[in-house]
Amino acid sequence: MELSSPMDMDRARALYEQVQFTEDADALALAEQELDSAEADVALARGRILHTKFLRERVEDPREFELFTRAAELYRGLGDSRAEAEALFWVGIVHQVVRGDHDAGLPYFERSYHLATAAGDKMIMSYAVRHLAFVARAAGRSDEARAQFEESLRLRREIGFLPGVAAALLALGECVGDTSMLNEAASVARECGATAVLGWVEQTRAAMS
Repeated sequence: MELSSPMDMDRARALYEQVQFTEDADALALAEQELDSAEADVALARGRILHTKFLRERVEDPREFELFTRAAELYRGLGDSRAEAEALFWVGIVHQVVRGDHDAGLPYFERSYHLATAAGDKMIMSYAVRHLAFVARAAGRSDEARAQFEESLRLRREIGFLPGVAAALLALGECVGDTSMLNEAASVARECGATAVLGWVEQTRAAMS
């Protein structure tokens, strides 16, 4: 997702002048849409930065939820279902990861997956179904969780997202208790330089031993 740029602001200024001097109502509507799109992109990006800070400090910043929610609302208003799917995924992440509430995150992951599927965005699909698997696993639905982890892995292989493949192998291996999958996860992680995943693999091996 691209952030707003000076070109976006120049475009908005040009549209304003077009409205001001020609009374072109279509230009006014277009200017509002472009600014909404830029605001949504920035909100999503800022929310992700705050989430990274949360993962390091483990202290919730309430702006994270507000930013992701605002982005989802703006994308919905713009009719951008693919981007809305991404923003809704992050709203679900706040509930599940930041607040530890799987049930509250569930409808956001479900809606994200539905919209991403309709838009053909396999990356977002892989993330949404991965976190649906965590919901299922927390509820004791191991077969459902396994199937969803497998789908996430398949999607990531299809698009060649190697760091995601490594993470997916780790999650699936942990779910089914298969250490060979952990070995494969480590191999893929080394191949693509995903050092964080290597650390997760070692932590999981220690927990499973």
